[in-house]
Amino acid sequence: MLKPLFIFCLLTTFFFTSCRKPAPVQQIIPAESGALVEIGSEKFSPSDFLDSYEKNKAADSVKTLTAEEYLNLYTDLKIKVLQAKNEGRDTTSAFKEEIGSYKEQLAKNFLVDKALVEKLANEAYSRLKQEVRASHILIAVAEDASPADTLEAYRAAIALRGRLEEGSDFGDMASRFSKDPSAVQNKGDLGYFTAFQTIYPIENAAYSLAPGKISQPVRSKTGYHLIKVTDKRNNRGMVRVAHIMIRQDSTATPVQNELSKTAIFEAYDKLQNGADWNAIVEAYSNDMQSKKNQGLLPMFGTGQMVPEIEEAAFGLSKPGSFSKPVFTMYGWHIVKLVEKRGIESYANMATSLRQKVVTDSRGKVLEQANALRLRKKIKLEEFPEAWKQVAALADSSILNGKWDYAKAVSGDWSTLRLFTIGQKQYYALEFLNDVKRQQKPKPKGSSFAVVFKKHYDDYVTAKLSDYEKANLEETSPEFKSVIEEIKEGVLLSQMMEENVWQKSLADSVGQVRFYEKNKTMFPLPERVKASLISAPDTQTINTIRKTLSQSPYKLERKGSELLFAEGVNDLSKSQTEELFDLFAIMQKNPDYLVEVAGYHAASEPESVSASRIKNVVKYLNSKNISIVRIIEKDYGSFRQSMEPARNRRIAFQFYSNSRKDVEKVYNSESTDNVIIRDGYFTKENPLLNKVKWQTGEQIVTENGKATWIQIDAIEPARLKTFMEARGSVINAYQKELEKQWLSNLHQKYPVKVNEQELEKIKR
Repeated sequence: MLKPLFIFCLLTTFFFTSCRKPAPVQQIIPAESGALVEIGSEKFSPSDFLDSYEKNKAADSVKTLTAEEYLNLYTDLKIKVLQAKNEGRDTTSAFKEEIGSYKEQLAKNFLVDKALVEKLANEAYSRLKQEVRASHILIAVAEDASPADTLEAYRAAIALRGRLEEGSDFGDMASRFSKDPSAVQNKGDLGYFTAFQTIYPIENAAYSLAPGKISQPVRSKTGYHLIKVTDKRNNRGMVRVAHIMIRQDSTATPVQNELSKTAIFEAYDKLQNGADWNAIVEAYSNDMQSKKNQGLLPMFGTGQMVPEIEEAAFGLSKPGSFSKPVFTMYGWHIVKLVEKRGIESYANMATSLRQKVVTDSRGKVLEQANALRLRKKIKLEEFPEAWKQVAALADSSILNGKWDYAKAVSGDWSTLRLFTIGQKQYYALEFLNDVKRQQKPKPKGSSFAVVFKKHYDDYVTAKLSDYEKANLEETSPEFKSVIEEIKEGVLLSQMMEENVWQKSLADSVGQVRFYEKNKTMFPLPERVKASLISAPDTQTINTIRKTLSQSPYKLERKGSELLFAEGVNDLSKSQTEELFDLFAIMQKNPDYLVEVAGYHAASEPESVSASRIKNVVKYLNSKNISIVRIIEKDYGSFRQSMEPARNRRIAFQFYSNSRKDVEKVYNSESTDNVIIRDGYFTKENPLLNKVKWQTGEQIVTENGKATWIQIDAIEPARLKTFMEARGSVINAYQKELEKQWLSNLHQKYPVKVNEQELEKIKR
């Protein structure tokens, strides 16, 4: 099934590629007054034409078309669609189903309250400029509690607020009375946060309070909250850091803890004495994920990283500076500042903010506003007496998701009207079956009567929404226009597929005949057969040439090492997880080979390193990485490392059979920094601007880049063979078939143009 975006692209692509010339054999006759164009019995108004023209006049990247130029394209489109309708293509069940799916997808954009979304997005952006620190106390009550239980919880919150206002310590009261499990440790402190980092009701209260003030009870799904703001500050923005990490978990022994601390301070001393950051990361860090990228971590803001690293990062002011060792629940870290970035402009963030306000807890505000809007907009008649009969069927079984109306003594629910929308009647039976399908277990403290009533309210809202969607084409001219475009796009695609695209691909005899008749359309200019490397400098070129001199090519890319305990060769769970990253790289890059290099300490048996290699290879084979893509190297106890732990390791070095992979590695941080090509080149290729057109090897330098080229042969200009030109032949043949088809359609559907109306448009 075609996607809506493709339909729109299809229209414009068709207009500005295959229909650039006026349709052949087109007899233009003055149209009747009022219509701009008549095609057969169909009439198209000036406004219809202008709407299409404004959307598509600039779709050609070469130039903007005039109204008169576009008119030919417009009539060609309408003729094709008219033919499709006369063939009955718009009446098939497949067509209706496809259009129905587009309506369903597009209706969401037309039914959302865009003004409210924009208001919430602006509000969120304003709040993002500030960070708030607040504490809370939770008085728990279920979202669907009975009115009596809800009132009791509210009164308890009011009483507790009274004690706080009288001077009771907020942290002490939180640890004693809050039902938030974390309150015992943090005394209700939520830390610093900004928009989207807590639920919307708490965010609302926090941003509306002055520091030191306590809110009225704030309702959420879990109960009532009392909020106290303790501080407000400007948003510190986003920060990117790199880190060196030495793991230390709760199971570590005191000796291991001391070794970790010694190692991190040793690394810190080396950095202070001028050691290279990347070298220290490689030597010390055991965060295998970030180690692949010199310790770099994703950019983060307040509340998105463990507090100790967050404070260390924001405490650094100069890029390149690094912190003293910092201890977290994960171990020891040294943090280096890479980049600080302030909050972006609203224009840059608007799209993501609009998406967030719809999907986070603000979505509840939008849902409630939408339900209210629908009840105001659409005529709804409810029948209270009928609802009383239905509501009596509810019982506590709905709270565990096992309710069934059929268990109760009941009448004929299929004839009991609950409500009407427009002219449509909605009966109790359909609602009761909907409750059976939708019911889910509810938290302790919920009221079955409240839950059942909420099911009813949601059901009514859903039916109002269905009614609005079903009638959207009548109530929204913009939606109707979009759907009409999609209908034409689907019909156009079907017609082009049958009469041009598929026909041109299937007709191999026609392709050859067209080629033989139009050979001069497919020239091949003079060109050279060569190998080429473009890089920032000749040193890089020489390094790449050395790499390419022997296949497979050794890449500047390694996998994370696996370190083993003394005498151990089996893979641990964490090592298997790290090997999955290696497997993912091999799967993503089918031309990759990997060298699995094993080492053992001098104190270990000779066979240990071979066993470690064997277990790694066995894992990769189990993931369908072929043995022919694995190079095994057992270095034994040779090449001993200065770090004893690394003497018991498996190391991974990547190779590739593809020059493209060599290029990718060099371009990992800067696109097109290095270009590696071999094959045929013409003089028009920008990489050959300064290259002498002669066989042999040469290096040229231009605009700060060096280019090495080895020209093996120079081929004179000639015409392409059919196989060389086949893609271009098919494209040209399609245009020829389309011209012939359009010629026949124009004879079948004469075009009449109202010149007076066209002149008005041209002005």
